[in-house]
Parts: sequence; C-alpha cells; structure tokens
Amino acid sequence: MYGFNKVEIKSHIQSEIEKTKKQIEEYKELTKPVEPENAIGRISRMDAINNKSVTEAALRKAKDKLEKLNFALTKVDDEDFGVCIKCKKSIPLGRILIMPQARTCVNCSH
Repeated sequence: MYGFNKVEIKSHIQSEIEKTKKQIEEYKELTKPVEPENAIGRISRMDAINNKSVTEAALRKAKDKLEKLNFALTKVDDEDFGVCIKCKKSIPLGRILIMPQARTCVNCSH
C-alpha cells in the first residue's frame, strides 16, 4: 500500500466493525416474529410483516459486511492491502475509508 497510515485504517475498520455489530443487534430485535394481535388490523400486520422482510434483508447485508470487515482487518498488514485484486492498481484511500472491505478499485468493481 502506498504510504497509507495502516494504524488509522485499522482503527477505522474496528470502528466500522463496532457500528455494524450494533446495527446487527438492532436488526435482530426488529426481525423478531410478528405476533398476531387484536390491537393491530390486518393491513397493519401486513405492513409489519413487509417491514420485517426488508429488515431481514438489511440484517443479511450487515452480517455480510461484518464478515468482510473482519477479513479486511486481518489483511491490513499484508503487502498487497489497498491494491486492486483485478488490475493491481492502488485503491484510492477514500474508497478504503468508505469501504475498507473493498478488494477492487471503483473501475473493476463494475
């Protein structure tokens, strides 16, 4: 990696891991089964079930992100961290800070 401060990047990744873990806990709470209640009508129950499925998708995405962040954290000290796995060019620091789990540059990610 081209002179990036690896300590800063590790700290940033660890911060992202903590945020993602909190998100996962919130999503788990929101994806608990929707109990049939007399207090909510059929339409409201359907909305609750729909919201639950949207939240479940967000939960899967957050778990995937956490896995990638943990992987990225193990790779920060590698010589090729911050280098695109496809084109072998340097991944811009901005992309690494926004998406530390990214293993490709913007061009190769499409």
